[in-house]
Amino acid sequence: MKVEIYSDIACPWCYIGKRRFDQALERFAGQGEVEVVFRPYQLVPDAPATASPHRAWLAERYGPQSRAMDDRVTELGKAEGIDYDFDAALHANTFLGHRLLHLAETEYGPAAQGVLKEALLKAHFTDGVDVGDRAALTEVAVAAGLDRARVTEYLAGEEGAREVREQLAEARQLGISAVPTFVFEGQWAVQGGQDADTFLKVLQQVAAESQGGAEHSSGAEQGGTEHGEACADGACAV
Repeated sequence: MKVEIYSDIACPWCYIGKRRFDQALERFAGQGEVEVVFRPYQLVPDAPATASPHRAWLAERYGPQSRAMDDRVTELGKAEGIDYDFDAALHANTFLGHRLLHLAETEYGPAAQGVLKEALLKAHFTDGVDVGDRAALTEVAVAAGLDRARVTEYLAGEEGAREVREQLAEARQLGISAVPTFVFEGQWAVQGGQDADTFLKVLQQVAAESQGGAEHSSGAEQGGTEHGEACADGACAV
């Protein structure tokens, strides 16, 4: 079974969704036959190359509700073992990070990409790392197991940029407008940071459908996403 997870490094619900999906996968009897690949999505594609404080950016964009948004995610994150530090977090463009994830998938494999994804989320949300900075990204990648010389060479040029742009365009063509979105076997979509029990049930149902060859219309489990540029319970939408 192939699971493609559309998410952004700067999406707090993507971090929660990954942790919950990981928990479900650990409980799934067929976990050894599941391939998980992360696909790029940018909530703020026009974010400047120079990072700025997350709190200030969010307040400017969403007003007084921004603090409550962060507080809500922080509390939910604790249950998943995530230590959000929004005071330290930086608003940054995530395109370079997505290129790095593409490198990890294509040259190291999906498992290594998953390790890097977790490292990038932690770097952004817990450690206050500028995930739009090449030097900072290199250190995160090396700590996650990638080769320093290869990462340095890769980020210095434009390798992977075309492929990432194509994948971003594909996400738009698929109608994905909120993340995280989990696509199972290219047919079934689940949107939002669902709880682990829901993810486990979906894994079991998709496995049964795939094995049985039964007809099934694709649909989506919604995660409480609101219209507009906001992070509601379950997903971040643009």
